[in-house]
Amino acid sequence: MADNLEPVFQIQRVYLKDLSLEQPNSPAILLSQETPSVDIQIGIGSEQIGDGVYEVVVTATVTTKIKDQTMFLVEAKQAGIFEIRHMPEGQLEPIQGIACPQIVYPYLRGNVADVIQRAGFPPVHMAEINFQAMYDQQQQMKAEQQLQ
Repeated sequence: MADNLEPVFQIQRVYLKDLSLEQPNSPAILLSQETPSVDIQIGIGSEQIGDGVYEVVVTATVTTKIKDQTMFLVEAKQAGIFEIRHMPEGQLEPIQGIACPQIVYPYLRGNVADVIQRAGFPPVHMAEINFQAMYDQQQQMKAEQQLQ
């Protein structure tokens, strides 16, 4: 019976949940010789989808502009389905906020770079992310909000 209570962490599937590319000012903006500015926003979400089964989604929004005109906008959601059971008290949230995104994020980076390159632009290489530091920062912000 003790075997049934062993911690379980398994990847069931990693998949591209959503992807969109917009080039609202093409083709005119493609002729510009100016260097564009790039803004990258990352988000993480988690949802229980079954008994001990969770979907973790990492979202990236990449906006590239020349002055105030959008060159392109990519929104991508890379997801993973994970079986997570019998974890020690307080470990589920860190696993969903750190371990799962670390597994999903490389797929997201590759898909974003690929779609941007296929759209005719030089690829945008998103930097590695320290999900531990990101999680710790979110926890600190939550604690500060509760004190207010």
